[in-house]
Amino acid sequence: MTVEPGGQLNIQELLQQAQRMQEQLFAAQRELAEAEVQGSAGGGLVTATVNGQGEVTAISIDPKAIDADDPADTAETIADLVLAAIRDAGRAVTQLQEQKMGPLAEGLGGGGMSGIPGMPGLPGAGGAPGV
Repeated sequence: MTVEPGGQLNIQELLQQAQRMQEQLFAAQRELAEAEVQGSAGGGLVTATVNGQGEVTAISIDPKAIDADDPADTAETIADLVLAAIRDAGRAVTQLQEQKMGPLAEGLGGGGMSGIPGMPGLPGAGGAPGV
């Protein structure tokens, strides 16, 4: 970022940088929307598929998880395994989100536009004042 004589920011350069960052943000959001991750539990007896935005899109239960002789216990066990698989997929989504969005946050100086004089942070940005 260049500062013009007299300590003024080059506004055109700032606007171009903001537009590039916005394009990168939209691209990362698109990638997350299209991504899918899986989590599993019970050694793979239950698998949860979650998209990059954290929405559960599918649950798969292996028939081996079902004990026809004890349906009540099986139902409870499967419910526990489904929750564990969703949590496992949720951790994978969080890692994916950090991987895709983390570099963009670093580009903002870690928590807003702290690298720009007079702009300590943007409201709503992680780690910025006013959040």
